[in-house]
This record gives sequence, C-alpha cells and structure tokens, in this order.
Amino acid sequence: MRNMLFRFGVSLSLLSLLLFKSESAVSSIDLGSEWLKVAVVNLKPGQIPITIAINEMSKRKSPALVAFQSETRLLAEEAAGIVARYPDKVFSNLRDMVGKPYRDVKRFADAMYLPFDVVEDFRGAAMIRVSDDVSYSVEELLGMILKYAANLAEFHSKTMVKDMVISVPPYFGQAERKGLMTAAELAGINVISLINEHSGAALQYGIDKDFSNGSRHVIFYDMGSSSTYAALVYFSAYNAKEFGKTVSANQFQVKDVRWDSGLGGQNMELRLVEYFADEFNKQVGNGVDVRKYPKAMAKLKKQVKRTKEILSANTAAPISVESLHDDRDFRSTITREKFEELCGDLWDKSLMPVKEVLKHSGLQADDIYAVELIGGATRVPKLQVKLLEYFGRKDLDKHLDADEATVLGAALHAANLSDGIKLNRKLGMVDGSSYSFFMELDGPDLSKDGDTRLLLVPRMKKLPSKIFKSFNRSKDFELLLAYDNEGLLPPGLSSPVFAQFAVSGLTDAANKYSSRNLSSPIKTNLHFSLTRSGILSLDLAEAAFQVTEWIEVPKRNLTVENSTIASSNVSVDLDAENTSEQNSNSLESDGGISNASNSTTEPNTVDLGTEKKLKKMTFRIPLKIVEKTMGPGIPLSKESLLNAKSKLEALDKKDAERRRTAELKNNLEEYIYATKEKFETSEDFERISSNDERQSGIKKLDEVQEWLYTDGEDATATEFQERLNLLKAATDPIFFRFKELTARPEAVKFARRYLTELQQTIRGWEKDKPWLPKVKVEELSINIDKFKTWLDEKEAEQQKMSGFSMPVFTSKEVYEKVTGVQNKADSIKKIPKPKPKTEKPINNAETEKDTSGDEKPAEESDSSKNEEDKVEPEMHEEL
Repeated sequence: MRNMLFRFGVSLSLLSLLLFKSESAVSSIDLGSEWLKVAVVNLKPGQIPITIAINEMSKRKSPALVAFQSETRLLAEEAAGIVARYPDKVFSNLRDMVGKPYRDVKRFADAMYLPFDVVEDFRGAAMIRVSDDVSYSVEELLGMILKYAANLAEFHSKTMVKDMVISVPPYFGQAERKGLMTAAELAGINVISLINEHSGAALQYGIDKDFSNGSRHVIFYDMGSSSTYAALVYFSAYNAKEFGKTVSANQFQVKDVRWDSGLGGQNMELRLVEYFADEFNKQVGNGVDVRKYPKAMAKLKKQVKRTKEILSANTAAPISVESLHDDRDFRSTITREKFEELCGDLWDKSLMPVKEVLKHSGLQADDIYAVELIGGATRVPKLQVKLLEYFGRKDLDKHLDADEATVLGAALHAANLSDGIKLNRKLGMVDGSSYSFFMELDGPDLSKDGDTRLLLVPRMKKLPSKIFKSFNRSKDFELLLAYDNEGLLPPGLSSPVFAQFAVSGLTDAANKYSSRNLSSPIKTNLHFSLTRSGILSLDLAEAAFQVTEWIEVPKRNLTVENSTIASSNVSVDLDAENTSEQNSNSLESDGGISNASNSTTEPNTVDLGTEKKLKKMTFRIPLKIVEKTMGPGIPLSKESLLNAKSKLEALDKKDAERRRTAELKNNLEEYIYATKEKFETSEDFERISSNDERQSGIKKLDEVQEWLYTDGEDATATEFQERLNLLKAATDPIFFRFKELTARPEAVKFARRYLTELQQTIRGWEKDKPWLPKVKVEELSINIDKFKTWLDEKEAEQQKMSGFSMPVFTSKEVYEKVTGVQNKADSIKKIPKPKPKTEKPINNAETEKDTSGDEKPAEESDSSKNEEDKVEPEMHEEL
C-alpha cells in the first residue's frame, strides 16, 4: 500500500517555487449551491503563494447567481441586488441542477420557492426560460458564473489564468461532472482536474502536519447549504528516497465517503420560512397565503437567512421585513430552542453520513483522531452538540476555515498539476471513485445473464486509473455503462444506466478472417479510463485474433558463418511478431527482400530457394464506437456548443460595453459636480478667471447636466465621452491656469536652488577635477547664467500679466530647461581622469641585446624550416 501511495502520490506544499518562466497563473474554484470562492496561486515573488480572490465588493465569496433584467445580464453581487424586487429574474442553485432530469429540477425549484420558469429541453434536462423567446441551458448559466470566477482570478493575479481546478461534491455522478466540464468549456476555462471537496479539505489539513510519529484517521464533516457528507481519510507517513537520502513524507488516502444530498442549511432555513409564513398569514387573516407571492417569499427568505445566522451566536433573534406583502410590515422573534424544535428530525439525519462511514469502515468512534468541520451550516450549535454526543467528545476540531478550506486545498492541487510550479513539502494523495460501475453487453444473440455483466470499477478505486476488459465475441454488440449499486445513485436518477455505445466492425472482421486458420476464438478488447476528475470513458475497442499460416521463407545456407545464420534467424523471428494486417502482407514479400540482401552482401552464397514455415500472427483491428446515450447526460453536440459559445461571447461583449458606458457616465457626472463646486466656491479660481468666463463654463455644465438626466439617460459610451471632451475643452484653460498658479513658482524655486548648487559644484571642480576641459566648463557656466536671466525676464513679464491671461511661461518649460542643464553637467562630470604617461630611458646595451635577440629567432626559424624540409619527403613516403 505504501508503495502504491508513493507511486501515485501528489507533491504538494505551502511554499511554491517557480522552476520555469510562466506567463499564466493557475487558480481554483469552489462552486457551491449559493456561493463561490476563488483562490489564486501567485507567480510573482514576494507574494503569499496562495490567496483568496476578492470580488468587486471586497468580499471573499460571491453569490453564485445569474440574472436577466431588461435584456441586461447581471452576475454575482449585481444579481443579488435585485433578488427581492425581481425574484423570477434571478437564477440560483444552478450547481444542483446540472445533469439532473427536468422533473427532479422542477420538484426542487418548487420546494425551495424558486419562482423562475423551468422548462424541459430535448435531452430531458432542465432549461431556464428568461423571456418568451430566450432560454438557457443549465450548462450555459453555469458557464456564465465560471467565467465570472475566472475574471476574478485574472483581476486578482494581474495576469492571464490558464488552468483551473474546480471542486465538486462527492455525490456528483457522471452526468453532473460532464455537465460541469461543458460549462467550463463554454467559459473558456481549461479544467486540469475536478477535485472532490473532501480531498481539497484533506490537502489543506495535512499540508503543514507531520505524520511520521503516528498515523491517524480523520473524518471531514461538511454541511453546506444543500447537502451533507462525511469523508473518512487516513493520514500516514512513508520513507522515500530524495537526492540519495531517505526522508519521511506524508500521505493520505480517502477510505470512504457517505452523504445525504438533500440535507443542508437550506432545509433549516426552509423550516423557519414556513414557520414565519404561517405567522404572517395569521396576522393578516382573510385567507391570505404569502407563499403564493414570489416577491414576498424572496424578502422573507432573505431575512430568514440573517435570523438563522444570529441564532448561531444568540439564544434569540428578531426578524423584520418591511412591506412584506400588500404594504404590511412583518416583525417577530424566535428563540434558539424553538428553532431546534422546528428542525428536530434534521438532527438525526445529520448523523447518518457519519454512522454510514464508520459502519462500512469497521471503525469505532474512538478510532477517529479528529472530526474536522467544514461548510457554513456546521456553525449551528445544535448540530455541533449532536456530533459531540455521538463521538463522546468535549470539543470538535476546527483547525480549518469552514468556508475556505476546500478552495485553498484545490489551489494546492492546481499548483501541483500545472507546469512551471514546484511545491516543496510532499503529501501523497489518493482519492477514489465515489461510485462503482459495471458494463453490460447487449445484442440479439445475447441473453440477460451474469455472463454479459462485468464489474469495471469497484467503489473507491484510485483516481486516475486505466481499465482493460477482454472477452470472446465475434458479432457487433451494444455496451451499457451503469452504476453498480442501485441503492447508491446520484441524486435525481431513477435508472442506473448512464452511457450506451454501439460497437460495430466486429462482425465484418470475423467474416473476413473466418476462412483463415484461426488458432483461437476472436477476442474483443475494450480500453476504459477513469480520469482524475472521476469521469469514466470508453477510449478504444478492438478485435484481436491469431492466425496460423504457412509462409515461404528463404532456405538456410549452411555454408555461411554462424553469425550470418544467427542474423537470419533474428529476421525470421521479427517477421513472426507482426501484429497488423498490413504487416502480415509485407511478410509474404520478405523472402524476396532477404534473398536480394544476401546476394548483395554475400556474393559467394548459393541461392537455395525458399521453404514453407508455420507462423502464428496476431491481428488487432480497431472497431467503430458510436455513443447512443439518452437522457440528461447526453453531451452537447458540436453545433450546440458553438452556438452556446457565440451566445455567451455576445453577452460578454454587451456586458463590457455596459460597464464602459456606466463608467463614462459616472466620470461625466463627477466632472460636472466637481467643476461646478470649484467654480462657485473656490477663491483661487477667482484669481485666475473672470466672472464671465466662470459663468460661461457653468452654463455649459448645466446644459450637459440637463441632457444627462433626460435624453442622455440611455446614451451610449461614445456620447458620454464626447460630452466630457466638450466640457473639458471649455474648462481646461481655467484648470491649466489654476494648476500653474502653484506649479510654476515651485518649478522656479527648484530651478534657482539647483542652479546655485551647480555653480558651487563647478567652483569645486577647479580643485577636485582640474583635468576637466575648461572650454566645456565655461560653456556650462554661460548656460547657467543665461538660464537665470531667462527666469528673471519671464518672472518680470508674468508679474505684468493678468491672472486671467495665459501664463508667459509654464512649469513644464522650466523643468525641461533644468533637465537640459543637468544632462550637460553630468556629461562633463563623467569625464575620467587621464592616466599619467611613463617614458622608458634609452639604453644602447639593451638595444644591442634586443637586436641580437631579434636575429636569433630568425636563425631558429630557418633551421626549423630546413628541418621541416627534410622531414617532408619522409612523410610523403609514408603516405
């Protein structure tokens, strides 16, 4: 087991090291029923390796909502802002609808008082009708939410986000997982993996711990808004080789997971909604039922959520809803005791996943090292009391952030799977399939018995895995993939079958080769893959059979050397291993090629002709696979995907234009108010502008303001920009003079201080740097004097001018002149000190010595040349 965990372990760490230059970041998304969280793996040095992306409202989680109002799409916080006014236009709980049959989605929407229009599509899945002629599939709406999450990640990381990991609840079946992958594809996201929520939490739990001192069993208990599960995870340590040294590394394996997909915080809120709805109906009387009014129920549900949160920290909580229905306000209170009484049957249900996990694992409550709570609903005090009583403990373990543990662990998984990022601390991870799967063969000649049904994937089989199945079959057939345990099906499914395929080409292959000498029955090989995301797929089907035939091969020549005989034998053996139909055809001509080769390389060999030899050949022929899956799990066709992508891209462009329009409108409005206030109240503006000039500017501002709130209410971004440019053209001269009123004196002051300091520096050059060219130094001094004169003249002229006139000179001109003088001074200052010249004395003896020394090498070169001349003939002789 330890070797398996090491082989398939995942290296993870809190500290990330960038091994390669990467231009894109990776992130994770925790997509819940009500909320979504986004975590980003930061690539820039000096940043925290993994952080939570903040939304436009500076919150760490965003509502998982999509809304359409007046042909305008709203997402997340914007959609949440109109729930109370337009509850039928805001679409929620989309994660719980993907891959589900229409009837199940409709039942769920009615039970949760969701007033939007749910219709059935051609697959039998649910669609949301936005208007009379516009409907969206659940995958399309989820794609919009995922696109929003991807934009959050990119805005937070300031770079492109290429790869993502998305967390899913463990009870998600094949249709749900495929539907979520389709939604991500529509959003333009490359999902490198789906990860079960409990695995993300386990990664976050174990990444900073040391299990070398002892292994432990930990239960992760998660109650979210719509579901509850308990996962049993075994943490331990193993010895691994690293750079030639034995080191201890941590690992974990998911042993089991059990759930109740219909139990969550929403169920508790629904009990409160029903209670307060009855109370309001009694107050109003006259047979009024507030449940029939979607707006009233939306307001009530919103306040109930707050009341439940208050009850988690207090023994009583008020509820107040203004104008709940028919201009009637509703106010009431409820105690925690009454709340617990209303939810009395839910507390026992909440323990069922824990009991099931312990029952199937054979462990007792005392064998559990820790019970970690995740999910927002685990904050309910009564639920914690029930867990404490069951496990016989004084305290529960709360080492993880209940809201962010999953998304942070998923980000670790994303960093490990992405290219260019290496994580130091190791934590082996083995997750398993939440469901077991079997395959069943179907055909006219097949009977429904145990022989046609084969187990493919046992429950908790490691992810990812490859599966190979082989059986005797010579006719085309259909293949069904189904969940093995009908008592443990994904929510909403009534049939265990989730995929159906027609496999053809087998009958034709059998007819074609049946006349040949088959040494064994035809076999059908099926290759399956269970991906890291928990999706089972049929990758390849092939027919395999062996044929034994006589073929002609060259006779052996016993007169040649043993090496030649050995070489010939090798070529024959290789011929026998051909495994395709095309290769077998080439075998028949191999003898001729071999003879030609022998006659070329061995001219003395005698051609003895050919002889027949019995050979066994294996053929593998790919079979055609056609998917015939029916129901909500049908993948969208290419045409449907392209159409959906174009719709979402059009919405994205429209949203971008809407945001740009709103931004420019706000800029125009802010400019009008700020400018009018300055013109009317600031005394400084009276110094640099006449009353007529200011009044003229105010008049234009009023005209544009009036247009803004009348005809400009539905104006385009271009129109707003044009109006803003028009106003700036009229008021910019005043603002320019206002800016120069303070900027110009500061620039002059700075220039004079700099010139004075520079003159002192130049005087110091005469002593410190006497080598500097005097001509250039004098030229610099002249430029300084000219600059000072220019400043004196311009200041004198400016004093004579009115403040209403354009300035004689500007601060920009002053700084430009300062820069020119500074560059010239720097170029002179950088001139290096020249090196001193050294002259050697002339000595006659040394001169004669040098002369004699010069002649000697000449003699040596002559002698060496003579030696080379002598050696050269000998070398030619040797050649």
